Formats: sequence, C-alpha cells, structure tokens
Amino acid sequence: MKSKTGVLLINLGTPDSPSVKDVRSYLSQFLNDPRVIDIPWLLRKILVNFIIVPFRASKSAKIYQKLWTKEGSPLLLHSTRAKKLLQQSLGNDYEVYLAMRYKNPSISGVLEVMRKKNYSKIVVLPMFPQYASASTGSALDEVMKIIKRWWVIPEIKIISQYYEHPSFIEAFAERGRKYNLNEYDHILFSYHGLPQRQVDKVYNEGLCADHDCEHEITEENKFCYKATCYATTRLLTKSLAIPEGKYTVCFQSRLDKKWLEPFSDKVVEECAKKGMKKLLVFSPAFTADCLETIIEIGDEYQQIFKEHGGEKVQLVESLNDHPLWIACLKDLVLK
Repeated sequence: MKSKTGVLLINLGTPDSPSVKDVRSYLSQFLNDPRVIDIPWLLRKILVNFIIVPFRASKSAKIYQKLWTKEGSPLLLHSTRAKKLLQQSLGNDYEVYLAMRYKNPSISGVLEVMRKKNYSKIVVLPMFPQYASASTGSALDEVMKIIKRWWVIPEIKIISQYYEHPSFIEAFAERGRKYNLNEYDHILFSYHGLPQRQVDKVYNEGLCADHDCEHEITEENKFCYKATCYATTRLLTKSLAIPEGKYTVCFQSRLDKKWLEPFSDKVVEECAKKGMKKLLVFSPAFTADCLETIIEIGDEYQQIFKEHGGEKVQLVESLNDHPLWIACLKDLVLK
C-alpha cells in the first residue's frame, strides 16, 4: 500500500468570534509570542498583558465586527477554501490540513490528528510568501516544538518562502489586470510592516541598511523581509508593465516609528496632498483577504485619502482561491 503524504497549511490566525472576550484571547496569544514582540520576557508580559491587550481589545473587537461576515472570519474562510481546492488538485495520495498559528484550528490540535495518521512524510507550508521571523519563523518554530516531542518523527519538508514563485506572481498580476492601471494616478505595493530591528537580525554582519535590499537579492539578504518584498514588487511591476515612478513600495500596520518605511498610511496621505485622485493598492504579503486588507486598506486608507483631497483607494483583492495560487501551492508541495 502506498503511503500518503500529509500537507499542513498554516496561516496567521483569527479570533474565534468578534466578541471582546475572543479578541482579547487572540491578541494575548498573538502579542505574547516572542517572535512577534522580541523584547525581554518580563517587559513583554507587562507591555502586552497590562497595557496593550486591556486597552486594545474593545477597540479591536469593533473593527473585527465590521470585518466579520455571516460565514465568519474572511481569513479563515478563504484559507479553508484554498485548502479544499489544494486537496482536490493533489488527489488521493495527499491529505491536506489547515492550521492557524494563533487560535483555531490550532497547530497543536491539527498536528495531533496528523501524528495519529502515521504519515511517512509531512510537508509544512506557511501561507506567507516572504519570510519573516514574526510570521513564517513563528509558525515553523511552533511546528518544530511539537514534532520534536513525537516518538516517531517522519520525513519533514519545510517551505520557508516563495516570494518569487511564477504562479504566485502571475496570480497577483491577474488580480491586478481586473483594473485599468492607466486610470490610477499611482499604485502602491503595501506589505505588512516589521520593526527595523527584526530585519537587522537577519544579518550576521551589519544591518539591513548596509545592503541594497531595494534593488537586488543576494546570499546575504535572501531571507531579509524587506529585500523579498521589493523583489516581489519588481516581478509584479515587470509582469504588469508598470513603469518606474508610477508605484511605491510601502509598509502598513506599524506600531511605532522604528518600523520599516515608508509607512503606507503616510504615502496615501502624501499622494492626496499632491493632487492624486485615484490609487490602486496591492498587498502581496497577504494571500487571503483579512483585517489588514479589507479594513485597513479598503476602509481606513480610503478615509485618509478623502480627508486630504483624494477620491478613491481601490484594493486589489488578495489571492484567496485564485486557480494560480492553488497551482503555486501544489507546485511547492510536489517539488
């Protein structure tokens, strides 16, 4: 009998509901992760549990209530749909599972189901195209902490990034082609932000600023989140024939000033002040639409743009269940 291969897709996570209680629980788990807030343990505990979560849970719950649909969390719905389509594409020799780094379905719970299946091989595939310690690194760290305790450890294949995969790039390009690029004054490629210090930790010598991350990938910066974001953008602008000067790479969802720049919300504001009326925004760090795309870009940036004289911020939908995205996942599993 031919042994099946287990495939574990991992996305970031979502509260179980938009209630204050569930949002508080989600934020607590998320922000207490030492790879997310990489400061000394005691300081992180005080900051997260006594300052951030108590003051942020109620406000965040209201935002999640705007995001929620009748079916539930968009992130979970899109990820589940991608999992089902990947299962169909891979066929009976593979069994595909979905876990969330934070909350449910949990990595520990899903891996326990997979352990009992006694697979000869498990493929671990985080749904984050560009490597970052706070996303991919955290997910893989959690997986390895659990699997290392198994008595029988099968062959494990780990996929850490795929920012340049042709099907990933073409899937986002096809999303963009739904829009007439010539109708927009400027195009933004907005990636999730990171503290500058986390990017600097990638390098054995020097800092991110010592490398030409905006223009090339080298052996030194191939796991630098900033470098891979710019590389994804170069491939997308080439595929869509977007000329220099027509687009900006920027970073959203920052917590303070020491994060990767330029900041997306400030770029939106500056574009409006320059007299621009229509912006098109890609967010290629997200493979499923979620709070950061639907609400932050679609609603909050729209409000910022209008307040300063602009008219329309158009979000380019994420990959969700795009056939080329499923083809990308399949290729990554099979390679």
